[in-house]
Amino acid sequence: MIVLLTGIICILAYASGNTIKTQEKGGERFVCTALPPDATPGCPMPGFTPEEELRSTVIQLRETILQQKETIGNQKETIRELTAKLNRCESLAEDGKHGSWKKVAGKGKDTMGDLPRDPSQVIDQLSRTMQTLKDRLENLEHQLRSNVSYSALPSDLRETLQRRLGDLEHQLLNKVAELEDEKSLLHNESAAHRQRTESALHALLERVSELEKGSNAFKSPDDFKVSLPLRTNYLYGKIKKTLPELFAFTICMWLKSSASPGIGTPFSYAVQGQANEIVLIEWGNHPIELLINDKVAQLPFSIGDGKWHHVCITWTTRDGMWEAYLDGVKLGSGENLAPWHPIKPNGILILGQEQDTVGGRFDATQAFVGEISQFNIWDRVLKSEDIISLANCTANMPGNIIPWADNNVDVFGGATKLPLEPCEERLLDL
Repeated sequence: MIVLLTGIICILAYASGNTIKTQEKGGERFVCTALPPDATPGCPMPGFTPEEELRSTVIQLRETILQQKETIGNQKETIRELTAKLNRCESLAEDGKHGSWKKVAGKGKDTMGDLPRDPSQVIDQLSRTMQTLKDRLENLEHQLRSNVSYSALPSDLRETLQRRLGDLEHQLLNKVAELEDEKSLLHNESAAHRQRTESALHALLERVSELEKGSNAFKSPDDFKVSLPLRTNYLYGKIKKTLPELFAFTICMWLKSSASPGIGTPFSYAVQGQANEIVLIEWGNHPIELLINDKVAQLPFSIGDGKWHHVCITWTTRDGMWEAYLDGVKLGSGENLAPWHPIKPNGILILGQEQDTVGGRFDATQAFVGEISQFNIWDRVLKSEDIISLANCTANMPGNIIPWADNNVDVFGGATKLPLEPCEERLLDL
């Protein structure tokens, strides 16, 4: 600037004065002297008149000053824009902590666009936006440093701009760090909430399983059923008590099955030396059979219709006389079924499987498929009216040898004990 002003002064002097050459001790110099306004200069510039040269210099100076002012104005505008964006980001970050996104006044839309509703995604997007803004600040700083006109800015303005840019970068880094911490907290809270939810669901599922499988909390110790849903050689129930020596018996039970062909073996009693001491079986296309000491009597009914049926059989060693009842009605009777043969004691009583050895060697083709309840054994032949009362649910007569009780029945292989009141089920089937 000083050089340019000095040039103007010399040109003005040259345009308005004359040149006098003097000598001083072996050298020459030119001295500018004033001339009248109407005088002609003695040393004109070749190719340019003094007025044209002055006018050109003034225009160049004016353009230079305008460019510097424009550059300073642009830098100030950039700073104002970045400051406004930072303020909006701070406002959004503060609002995001409270779970809401405010609108920018006068624009009617979210400051960050259509953000997702998930807080974690919102924080991720906001972090990316702030990182982008930080990158833009760095680029701006780089451009300022590489711009030729940057050095022409006043020193105080350069320092202010650098300080402001540094402050903006520092604030952005702090906000990004805060958002990362908030994201981590949200993740931890989500994981803890998910764990609590899974624990509650697991406890609920366990409770439902208990209710489905049954428990010791039946309304009554005999209000349950044994469910054997598959024809396998490993699903069965076992009666804990065994039989004494018997000379007569009555065995009653509720049965429900729709298996085909044949319902299988509802129960079997095996002793040492005789696997078929007492067996009730419907195998393949054969009718239901009662086996005592491996002797066979065919029963004149079928129960594989998927409904609950009350079945009773009686037997006495005297002449081997037997009777068969279905739903309280006597449908069959006979004699000479293992006459004078006492039922041997201390055997194993299995529900749902036919025993080829005592307590084992089950055959899947002979397995019972369905549900069993109220399996009772008496050591005598019940009267017809007692059996009718049991079938009509007008009497409750637990077996005096084997009563149907929860603590007297174990299940294995996936068989289950479920709550049941058979008389209510029977009414539904009617």
